[in-house]
Parts: sequence; C-alpha cells; structure tokens
Amino acid sequence: MAPSPAPAAASGGDKRLELLDAAMRRQQFQPDALLEVLRTAQELYGFLSRETLRHVGRSLRLPLSRVYGVATFYDHFTLRPSGEHTCTVCLGTACYVKGAGGIVAALRRDLGVGPGSTTPDGKVSFEVVRCVGACGIAPAVVYDHRMARAQAPAAVLERVRRWRR
Repeated sequence: MAPSPAPAAASGGDKRLELLDAAMRRQQFQPDALLEVLRTAQELYGFLSRETLRHVGRSLRLPLSRVYGVATFYDHFTLRPSGEHTCTVCLGTACYVKGAGGIVAALRRDLGVGPGSTTPDGKVSFEVVRCVGACGIAPAVVYDHRMARAQAPAAVLERVRRWRR
C-alpha cells in the first residue's frame, strides 16, 4: 500500500496527522524541534511530501526554505515514496573495484530507472550509497535492509526481477 501523499489531503480523520501534531505539541511547537518532527513525519508517512513540509513549517513557524533545507541535507530523509522493495548498491572503493559499477549499470538497464528512483510500477526503489561499511564482503548490495555479500550483476538482477513478478 502506497503511503498517503500529504497530511493536508488526509486531514479528515487521518491518525497519522493527529500523531504528527501530537509530536509537535509535545515539543511545544519549538522551531528547534524540527529535526525530531521531520523524523516523526517520515516514520508516519514513509516520506516527506511537500504538503508535510509545509504543514511542519507552518506549525513550527519556520520558513519552508529552512524545513526543506534540513529535509534535503540529511540522507535519512526522502522526499519521494519508496517502492515495495529497496535495492541499495554500495559504491565504496572496495565495492567499486570489485564490480559495483557493473551492478549499477545492469540495474539501470533492467529497471529502466537510475539510482535514486523507483520503478513506475512502484515495486523497486534503486539506491546507491558511498559506503555501507562492509568492505570485506565487496561488492555489497542491501536488499530491503539485509546485506548480501560478493554480489554479481546476474544475481542482483535475478533477485530484483523476482520482486517485480
């Protein structure tokens, strides 16, 4: 199920909006609570929509530029809904030397989207990161938060294709 796009669109009794507002109330609507409020919003909605960012900005009396700046600075936050599954390829030095670039190229061709995107069917989000801290098992790929060792393009494609069936 896709997350709701926005608190404003879901304000008619959406419990998530009530929980977000309660979190801001607990923080006494202090502007300094922005990071914690955004973390809560992402946890509730799965991503930070424009409407969510506007709602938080209005509630904390902050300009949208500041809210957006914080949301885009930290890589923990995402401004787009994620797919049902996530495939994250490590591009750290060890992984890259051992073939991560080939994995990225194969996924790009097969999925028809580049890193940082989700397939049009909403099944797979394709991400790259600079390092997952697992150099000894390079090239590492993370499938739905589970790390896999010594991946090859064919194995990665097989796994991702199963998700799309």
